[in-house]
Amino acid sequence: MPQTELARAETATRPQREHCLTMNGRHDLTLTGIERILAYDETGATLVTPLGNLTVGGQGLEVSELSVHTGQVHISGHIDSLQYTENRESGGGFLARLLR
Repeated sequence: MPQTELARAETATRPQREHCLTMNGRHDLTLTGIERILAYDETGATLVTPLGNLTVGGQGLEVSELSVHTGQVHISGHIDSLQYTENRESGGGFLARLLR
């Protein structure tokens, strides 16, 4: 089985977590259903959720409390923006898509 089909099969059999976010003011954000953290620093964080990638922008951000079992993450600092984008699986590059 090719690796992309294997990855899709594993994703399909994994139960999807419920995703929720709770924001208190612009300084305290609690998220559940987080699958993983792609990147973070003091100006932003990119998280994988069941609804797509979530990018949190701000200043002085601190990411804490990643629980692998519950998928809960806590972000504190001055939060400027929240943006969801679709998760995109790699299609193997331009030539692979062209030759399908």
